Amino acid sequence: MLSRAALSSSRTLVPALGALGSRQKHSLPDLPYDYGALEPHINAQIMQLHHSKHHATYVNNLNVLEERYREALEKGDVTTQVALQPGLKFNGGGHINHSIFWTNLSPKGGGEPKGELLEAIKRDFGSFDKFKEKLTTVSVGVQGSGWGWLGFNKEQGRLQIAACFNQDPLEGTTGLIPLLGIDVWEHAYYLQYKNVRPDYLKAIWNVINWENVTERYMACKNVLSSSLLNLGICIHLAPVCWPTPITDYWKSCVQ
Repeated sequence: MLSRAALSSSRTLVPALGALGSRQKHSLPDLPYDYGALEPHINAQIMQLHHSKHHATYVNNLNVLEERYREALEKGDVTTQVALQPGLKFNGGGHINHSIFWTNLSPKGGGEPKGELLEAIKRDFGSFDKFKEKLTTVSVGVQGSGWGWLGFNKEQGRLQIAACFNQDPLEGTTGLIPLLGIDVWEHAYYLQYKNVRPDYLKAIWNVINWENVTERYMACKNVLSSSLLNLGICIHLAPVCWPTPITDYWKSCVQ
């Protein structure tokens, strides 16, 4: 099962702005393995710094910014609210992205996925090797800092590869639901691979946790199936709704 940290990280950070006053603070999730568990592919020093320093900084900054945002809301200070948005996006995205990233890795990872995820990869990319090559190429090609992602396009019911800059969260930026994220900020690999990002990307495939990625994919697929079931009911009842445009009626049923 997905950890509570991984599940909560996918929720909107500020779903209702009025709820900020009663929210609990964000916390750094524990890793599901030791810092040295991913060696030799990612060494312990990188993992310790990445988790306990970099991710922790995003969490701490996010808590501070949300408190300042709450205060600005209470005062009706729109100027400050707007000014805080970039920091909320950056640090909130950093928290979301890393909470997913840790669960996407495992000392027992590597190889290829199985079952429905593998079939979806073959359907949407031609083969696992072609998918792997494409995600690697996209990740290598990120200019500066950012992430390479495998996401689920809920509108099309298909897998899609995307890149996000800095700490932009995948779903908030593209609408894709994150399944697998590869961190290509230099702090994720520089101490071991220097500035040779392709070597890091070649190594990280050995620790990808396909069970976790599959679980994320199946959760998306189940939600889509439920939406399609609701859509089928809507279509069956559509004559009752005329003259409402049928497309608007479908949208109301699937939401």
